[in-house]
Amino acid sequence: MTKRKRYSAEFKARVALEAIREELTLAELAKKHGVHPNMISGWKRAAIENMATAFGKGTGSGAKNNDAEIEKLHAKIGQLVVERDFLANASVQLLGKRGRKW
Repeated sequence: MTKRKRYSAEFKARVALEAIREELTLAELAKKHGVHPNMISGWKRAAIENMATAFGKGTGSGAKNNDAEIEKLHAKIGQLVVERDFLANASVQLLGKRGRKW
């Protein structure tokens, strides 16, 4: 059984850029780099679709917003865990062991 070959992001980007330039055909690129032409087509399509994100505004502040959102969600998870444990203990005291489901 053969394993699938994994290609680095740099390699994919370089091959996709060559495909976008259209200096060689897909068949020639496939032979040159040793990959299937369908893979090159997929990489080219993905590169073209994601090209707009490189020039989108607010790319630098997106990471800060994500970090703040993650911190807020972690705090909420902590609060919910404390509430769940409190209610589980209260139900055991009121109902005995039959009230605990886990």
